[in-house]
Amino acid sequence: MNDEKFQLKEKIENNETVQKGKRGILRLLFSRTALLILLLLLQIAFIVSGYVYLAGKWYFVDGIVTLLSFILVVFIMNGRDNPAFKLVWIIVILALPIFGTPLYLFVEFQLGSKWTNSRLQKMHQYSQKYWSQDQEVLANLEKEDPKMARLVNYVNRYGGFPVYQNTEVTYFASGEEKFERLQEELKKAKHFIFMEYFIVAKGYMWDTILEILKAKVKEGVEVRFMYDGMNSLSTLPYKYPEQLEAYGIRCHVFAPIRPALSTQQNNRDHRKIVVVDGRVAFTGGINLADEYINRKERFGHWKDTAIMVEGDAVRSFTLMFLEMWNVHKDISRKPIQPFDKYLDVAQERTPTEEDGFVIPYGDSPLDHEIVGEQVYIDILYTAENYVHIMTPYLILGNEMILALTYAAKRGVDVKIIMPHIPDKWYAFVLAKTYYDELLDAGVEIYEYIPGFVHAKSFTSDDEKAVVGTINLDFRSLYLHFECAALFYKNKEVAKVEDDFQATLGKCVKVTREDFSSQPLFNRLAGHVLRLLAPLM
Repeated sequence: MNDEKFQLKEKIENNETVQKGKRGILRLLFSRTALLILLLLLQIAFIVSGYVYLAGKWYFVDGIVTLLSFILVVFIMNGRDNPAFKLVWIIVILALPIFGTPLYLFVEFQLGSKWTNSRLQKMHQYSQKYWSQDQEVLANLEKEDPKMARLVNYVNRYGGFPVYQNTEVTYFASGEEKFERLQEELKKAKHFIFMEYFIVAKGYMWDTILEILKAKVKEGVEVRFMYDGMNSLSTLPYKYPEQLEAYGIRCHVFAPIRPALSTQQNNRDHRKIVVVDGRVAFTGGINLADEYINRKERFGHWKDTAIMVEGDAVRSFTLMFLEMWNVHKDISRKPIQPFDKYLDVAQERTPTEEDGFVIPYGDSPLDHEIVGEQVYIDILYTAENYVHIMTPYLILGNEMILALTYAAKRGVDVKIIMPHIPDKWYAFVLAKTYYDELLDAGVEIYEYIPGFVHAKSFTSDDEKAVVGTINLDFRSLYLHFECAALFYKNKEVAKVEDDFQATLGKCVKVTREDFSSQPLFNRLAGHVLRLLAPLM
């Protein structure tokens, strides 16, 4: 096993991607990304130096900041935020009042995020007429399982997402499987294609899909493509939307990165959604880059998952996309194109008992309702036999720690699969600071020896499964826009669990000895980083 680990490490260190990364340091220093970071740092330096200047000239300024810091700490303590976020802010404000006090005020006012949230609320008001719960479906679920119905009631009441029957789910245990089926479905498109992704990188995967999209545009198919603004820093040219528009592909960039301090830059669109003709929809962890289909090796073998839904539940993914797309419009001035033609799609399939119930849902960081985390916690609290989890990151709040440990303590088999080769060293050493408490409670942790696990999935009791974009970390649960699908008594639940067991066979179990034998630097770094965990 040790030889295998050494060979993997050596292979990764010598692979083409890593070598290119080393050669690219100079290019990075003179890139648009470096310029952007420099401008942001200059703005921060200007604010801090302005305070230092005023404090030196007028001594009462320092007293005002000290008083303001005390008032803010009291305000934070009595607020409704997550305790982990409270702790971070209090530490920053008390330790670095010159920096922490104005930073908190800036984030609290969060003008950029409030602008986005205002548009989202207007958009949701407009689209409310399209979101409707079939009461017969809800009654069927209540008859089947009252506990599950209560979870669905929560997601519907506070997230606005209905539960569906008449929906087939197809599970993909790898990026390669999903990529193959995605191409097939895109080629079948007759009316419209909607795509929304967090990461898009030029290469075989994206080039292949782009050629299909260009061909579909020529056939008269409406194609809309949206990606997160972070791509402009690393993977795509800043003016890439203009290139896509020239092909006839309508393109939006979510929250473009600009050289101005804004809280909006902290809330990214982490969702992955594809909708074809309102007939099928895809979601999961797989982005549009070659490492996701193991065409390019970055961190050993890349393990990821996705699903495709067909039938009534596609409607929710269509609406999620259209709402986010129209956030880019000035809703008060420009009329929104009605959604009806994208939703009135006849589903040519016969419902079966194997369909069970499917509830696609999204999560916004701006509405103060943590739908993604609550679904995970509910699964842990209601599980009777097992909860099996795959996640690339493990950066947990107290609520999630309690849910995981309580499930294990009452005899539920709780297993978590993590990467053995991480993509971010700091996230990995931080994750290991949670191992001790979880192992003590009986939670079993495994690391995927061949490489990196990017899957985000829960399965429980052969009845429930969640597959989507939501990691077990603060950024996914609190700061990003996310989406997933919860399916209950659907035939694909068994396939998600089978894949978990197959992946488990390629893992090594983490023992207390492994945890204790970490290098001292890693342990110290992890514990220091844990103070800032809510920001990571």
